[in-house]
Amino acid sequence: MRGLLCCCLLLCLFAGSLCCQEQSYLIADQDAAGPAGSDMIALLVFLQSPKVKLLGITVVTGDAWRDEEVAHTLRLLELIGRTDVKVYAGAENPLVRTQRETLLFNQLYGKAAWNGAWSAGGHAARVIPAMAEGLPTTKPADEDAAHFMIRMVHQYPHQVTIYGAGPMTNIALAIRLDSQFAELAQELVIMGGSLNPHTEDPEFVNSPRHEFNFWFDPEAASITLRAPWAKITVTTVDASIQTKPSEEMFAVWSSLNSPAARYVTKYTARPLFPYMWDELAAAAWLDPGIITHERLVYMDVNTFRGPGYGDTLIWNDSDKPGIPLQKVHAQTDIDFPRLEKKLRELLAHPAPDESFPKQ
Repeated sequence: MRGLLCCCLLLCLFAGSLCCQEQSYLIADQDAAGPAGSDMIALLVFLQSPKVKLLGITVVTGDAWRDEEVAHTLRLLELIGRTDVKVYAGAENPLVRTQRETLLFNQLYGKAAWNGAWSAGGHAARVIPAMAEGLPTTKPADEDAAHFMIRMVHQYPHQVTIYGAGPMTNIALAIRLDSQFAELAQELVIMGGSLNPHTEDPEFVNSPRHEFNFWFDPEAASITLRAPWAKITVTTVDASIQTKPSEEMFAVWSSLNSPAARYVTKYTARPLFPYMWDELAAAAWLDPGIITHERLVYMDVNTFRGPGYGDTLIWNDSDKPGIPLQKVHAQTDIDFPRLEKKLRELLAHPAPDESFPKQ
């Protein structure tokens, strides 16, 4: 009898161990400018976490052009020994907005602080400039981003988190191609939107509802936010501006003996990027305790072609319009030391294959 009880106890412990080791399925949809920087560190959050089964990385034009972003993503995966993760090229342009009309928009209504791939002095869409980390030897998958995302939510219904940290173009295309896409996903996590950031930052002080990811493709953002997701979490500018990377933090990372840490510390440009935009959204999904306050609001994006085109719109139950809208968990405040600790832990993880070439 005592032996039987011991066996039962061991089986329970084993089952519990397996449960703890279960991975969450995730697709990372990213405007993957590189090398290093916020976009790539966000991808590393998922790549380095043993709790994440990263089904694939889908790439969208935003901070840079899609083809250049794909190349930086492929090279990142090579340098950290994660070429098992496939990269899927997505939309090269927004659904409606064009670069030409945006130049006119800036003349009529005031200049946007950040134009991403459309920034002055930028290159053409299909050009891949010289890459500090070297060109990749691997290639992206043949399947496009939207169809890949649709295929995954059908293969793993109600199990896949869609993480969107660039313009929402790829996600909106998937929604339009398959009416079941959003409801078959487990949840949607977004870095985007701006409510009421307390800052003197010139990008937001006069335009507090302006945020690049929503602004670059307003129609896609609106389509995405109105879709029937089981849950939507949005890391807003309000939270992002509370994350300021420091040289001291990078000095700690440089002491970590992992390919991921070496990649980040070697290729991050100086001066440091102002905020930890995307990696905050990624890390907070893994560790919700990083977020100390959120607002539950209805959210949409202004798609009227005027000075507020692309701005974040929010309502509560008493003043929402009579159209189908989804409530979102809009994150506004954070525990920055906890974020720092989480990123340090993740970057310290070794590569899955230590036979990778040294950088």
